[in-house]
Amino acid sequence: MEQVGLAATSDVTLWSLFMQAGFVVKLVMLGLIGASIWTWAIVVDKVVTYNRVRRQLDKFEQVFWSGQSLEELYRSLSDRKSSGMGAIFVAAMREWKKSFERGAKSPIGLQMRIDKAMDVTLARESDALEARLGSLATIGSAAPFIGLFGTVVGIMTSFQAIAGSKSTNLAVVAPGIAEALLATAIGLLAAIPAVIAYNKFSADAGKISARLEGFADEFSGILSRQIDERLQSRQAAE
Repeated sequence: MEQVGLAATSDVTLWSLFMQAGFVVKLVMLGLIGASIWTWAIVVDKVVTYNRVRRQLDKFEQVFWSGQSLEELYRSLSDRKSSGMGAIFVAAMREWKKSFERGAKSPIGLQMRIDKAMDVTLARESDALEARLGSLATIGSAAPFIGLFGTVVGIMTSFQAIAGSKSTNLAVVAPGIAEALLATAIGLLAAIPAVIAYNKFSADAGKISARLEGFADEFSGILSRQIDERLQSRQAAE
């Protein structure tokens, strides 16, 4: 009897439960494990990315408000690929320079073109910040139901085995129920971190986007004043 008890105990390890599960339940578990790995890969990537973006924003703001001329800053940034505030700044300055080189005379039209250039760049930067967050939302909402599907299939298979053996002994029923519930456990293991990460990174992306929007509004005001000054100087010279 003692040997039978030891054998029963060894048969309810996580690995043995996985190996004893049916094909559909195994497929569900493997899919959920893959989703969990993908979730943690996104988490690591976003932590690294958002920390790098924050450092870039802090560095750019320090340089921008240091008193360096806009022309010098534009020349230093236009030669390389910029992101964040740098990309918004370069887009606005590029439109600024093109318009004045072509002899722009309408301050309203010029301001609208600059604002449009910054809005397009801002949208592109926001999309980059929110990339793959949709995957976290999908995993967080779908993983529990996928795990539940595996559990239902596993329990149905267990009941069929019970009916075939014509025995309701706990030693016969427990392993089948346990391997079925394992699918739900893995589903929750994949969903909970995904939901937490999605909420955290969505909030972080919103804060960074708000900083970008604030800079775009401030820079738009600076350029608006310079547009008025330049056009007034041009009109006075003519």
